[in-house]
Amino acid sequence: MPLEGQDAGPDDSVFSETSEEYRGALDGNGNSNLPVETSSGPFAQREISPETQLPEREQKPRYPLFVPILLFIFTALTTLLAGAVQEGVNPFQNPVALFEGIPFAATLLLILFCHEMGHYLTAKRYGVSVTPPYFIPGPWFPYGIGTFGAFIRIKSPIFKKEALLDIGAAGPIAGFVVSILAVGIGLNASEIVRIPSGTALIRLGDPLIFSLIAQVVGKVPPEGYDIALNSVAFAGWIGFFVTTLNLLPIGQLDGGHIIYALLGRKHRYISMAAIVVLVMLGINGWSGWYLWAVLTAFMGVNHPPVMDGHVPLDFKHRLVGAVSLLIFIVTFMPNPFMMD
Repeated sequence: MPLEGQDAGPDDSVFSETSEEYRGALDGNGNSNLPVETSSGPFAQREISPETQLPEREQKPRYPLFVPILLFIFTALTTLLAGAVQEGVNPFQNPVALFEGIPFAATLLLILFCHEMGHYLTAKRYGVSVTPPYFIPGPWFPYGIGTFGAFIRIKSPIFKKEALLDIGAAGPIAGFVVSILAVGIGLNASEIVRIPSGTALIRLGDPLIFSLIAQVVGKVPPEGYDIALNSVAFAGWIGFFVTTLNLLPIGQLDGGHIIYALLGRKHRYISMAAIVVLVMLGINGWSGWYLWAVLTAFMGVNHPPVMDGHVPLDFKHRLVGAVSLLIFIVTFMPNPFMMD
């Protein structure tokens, strides 16, 4: 999910991609004197190593775990209910049937957890203050999946674009890898079934990576047939869709962080163009793209500046950016949901 907590400032104010507000916050050695705001107010000033962004003497803020744990428990329950309903049982009539939702719930929560921990652990490696993951419970009936996803909040500035790129890319890459495993395992256990003519069905889009996995495991349905996804494969498909949404090159979504690290001030224009593309996709296909166009426009197309915007990324980080773009391409679906 998007990394929340940084305020985007206008990119026009950068000098060598660095804003004036940061110029005044640097001492003669290029170290930051900015306080970092947390929920309890600014904590002690930290000196930032020009090589790593890691503080020399870090005072780690402690975030209460009660709310994240409570939200995770509720999300586990709602995804269990969603999984049970997908299996055709009613856990309210037979509570034991709730256990039939475990394969779906466990797979989906694992994908979301790995995504958020990719962000979390990478941010910690760079000395960036972040909260634990917050899972968001959602509806389970009639077509809900039991969750709206998860997010973490960044509580301190990200000064280096290497850190920005790595933190933004780590989540989608981690979630993508787990989704591949889930789809591979789930498709292998799924059945190819005949679709009766005249049957009204909601069909799921096939991203390139899904079609490739189907070829590998030998689950390519002939004309008039389709794959009846089991719950694990469906959770993996959701993982691909979540990866796509997070990698949209807009604002402060994961894809927005990556694009800003790679292209600097061009990020703003790419964000605006991407929102226009979402509207066009809504006109020609899935109407849900309208909602995403509105949400991303409301979130904004600006991005906070970094201190080293004038410094080119090394080959390793350009490769990470290229891998992230490739993941976006192979998981993207113009029409994720279709009615036959």
